[in-house]
Formats: sequence, structure tokens, C-alpha cells
Amino acid sequence: MDHNDHVNLLRPADLEQGGSWADLGAGSGAFTFALRELIGASASIHAVDKDRNDLNRLKKDYEIRFGNSENLKIIVEDFSLPLATPLPMLDGIVMANSLHYFKERVKILGHVRSLLKPNGLLLVVEYNVDSGNLWVPYPFSFETFKKLAAQSGFGEPRLLAKHPSSFLREFYSAAIQNQT
Repeated sequence: MDHNDHVNLLRPADLEQGGSWADLGAGSGAFTFALRELIGASASIHAVDKDRNDLNRLKKDYEIRFGNSENLKIIVEDFSLPLATPLPMLDGIVMANSLHYFKERVKILGHVRSLLKPNGLLLVVEYNVDSGNLWVPYPFSFETFKKLAAQSGFGEPRLLAKHPSSFLREFYSAAIQNQT
């Protein structure tokens, strides 16, 4: 996938400009860049990942692409655990290919939900399969995501888009609001 594919997976969410967002499991920033394109320069983005090298690359590439990184906050931590670095209540969170590394997805989604403002938006990008492999141990189809969302206190997710994958069939993106 390229940048346009990343943007097109998130675009159907019709995101408002601005706000405070997090990319949990940001890696080197593929979906951070897509998010920034959709929510604009006035938004703040908290890029969270436990790999410092990936986040350093993200920050450098962000500065090259957008001229500065004033609104980008780099947080080197494991998002699956309570964060030592406090986040503001978030308007939205992106989790793109990050939740499939964890078996305790309901617990993590419950934690993620606590980071969102009421009516805050969670965007998930995932492989649309329920069995993984060594590199993607716990993927979950959109049908399974519906169950995980309900078990973690969210309402019904909305399927946004699909994109073919040569690795595990296809990706999907979904949006779900924090109904608290």
C-alpha cells in the first residue's frame, strides 16, 4: 500500500479538521501521515510506539513533508499498558495494524476507549481474517471486530473501506464512536 491507499482507508470517516488525536502503534508513520492529511495542520497528533527508531524516522519524515513537527508529539511507550506520558482526552485514535499483536484485545480496547472524549472516534485498520501467522498473530475480521467492540463497551462499528492485500487477503477500515 502507498500513501494514497492509507488516506483512502481513512477518508470515508469524514473527519473534522483539527482536534487532538493519537496514532497508537504508529511505527514509522504511514497512517500518521494519512491522518494529518485528513485532519489538517491545526490538529495535534500523539504518535505512540515502543520503537524509538521508528518514531525518530516518523518525526524526521514528518518535518520533511510538513515543514515542522510542532503539532506532533512523539511518545515512546507501549500503548497496551497505561501510559506514563499523560494524553489529553482525545477526539480520535487511529490503530492501524497494531492491535493484531495482542491476544487481550478486549482489555486493550477498553483502555483505548478510556482515552477518548465522549463521542470520540476510534479508527481501526486491520486484516480482514481471523487466523494469523508468526508476523500477524491475532488479526480479526470486521465481523469479529463487531464482537470485540461490544465486549469493550463500544457501540456498533461502521465499515469504511476495504483494500486488497497480497499478504492476508484484504485490509478493512472501520470507525466507531465512544458512546460514553
